[in-house]
Amino acid sequence: MTTTPSGPTAPASTPTSTTTPSAAAGPTVLELGLPQPVRDPGLPARVRIHEVGARDGLQNEAARVPVEVKAEFIARLAAAGLRTVEATSFVHPKWVPQLADAEELMPWLADLPARYPGLRLPVLVPNERGLDRALAHHAAEVAVFASATETFARRNLNRSADEAMAMFRPVVGRAADAGIPVRGYLSMCFGDPWEGPVPVEQVVRHGLALLEMGCAELSLGDTIGVATPGHVNALLDAFTRSGVPVERLAVHFHDTYGQALANTLAALRSGVTVVDASAGGLGGCPYAKSATGNLATEDLVWMLHGLGIETGVDLAALAATSGWMARHLGRPSPSRTVRALLGPTS
Repeated sequence: MTTTPSGPTAPASTPTSTTTPSAAAGPTVLELGLPQPVRDPGLPARVRIHEVGARDGLQNEAARVPVEVKAEFIARLAAAGLRTVEATSFVHPKWVPQLADAEELMPWLADLPARYPGLRLPVLVPNERGLDRALAHHAAEVAVFASATETFARRNLNRSADEAMAMFRPVVGRAADAGIPVRGYLSMCFGDPWEGPVPVEQVVRHGLALLEMGCAELSLGDTIGVATPGHVNALLDAFTRSGVPVERLAVHFHDTYGQALANTLAALRSGVTVVDASAGGLGGCPYAKSATGNLATEDLVWMLHGLGIETGVDLAALAATSGWMARHLGRPSPSRTVRALLGPTS
């Protein structure tokens, strides 16, 4: 597939697997209509997936991923039906070398919103300088990344949690003045690798600060994957008791201990309708070594479709995209659904 600096070309066809099954092999599970949708009236009818694979998923890769591959990855994700794809981060290259090509990447994506109506391509900005760079490249949405704990704030942002909030305030204000929505990420909401348990009221305090300064949406991050469903319910309940509409909350789970889908289901039962996930389960955190991969988008979509929840995502095309990226990275995808659909080496 060829690409040009004006943007990646649309996939000529949407692959459903790495190979075409022979007639003798029989239909695939997706062709058979599996998973069988069983609607639960207590769950949302539709969930918006906030795809983070191109940013959060790739940021921890040691070997440089070429910009044309990143652009094609994002185009394939959009072609698979994802309508929120976080593209990159305008962080200093010293801190996240893998995303040093943010300014080079943006022109490659310029035509995607026209090709895929409704597509959103938010970018992460760490400070006002990052916002300036994002605005110069016509970013339509941005995000800031805060911490619920002091130790992670100092390791990730080189300042206290409250000092980081002060740094974000003018970023959010200027973006709002420009008519650009801002998402607030809050990390270490369920546990910290240095501090241990994080009090619910501490998380709520920092989350409220992001919302009150003007963030339109707050994503609650289980950065090291230690959350359990009861903890998820308790935190979401605490936010709603503090006056935060659940519609302004999203969840971001890592699958370190295999709890990401259970935690997601708990969040859905609490009314959350925005879930972060990473294609193929890519990701981690360069500043928290115990943080393994994100919830795999394919595993999430399999569960949601089985629950009769609309996502707009073509699971076969998404799995094929993650298999394609896994080959570029030179290792199998950690997503169980990708491996089941494409084979264990995909």
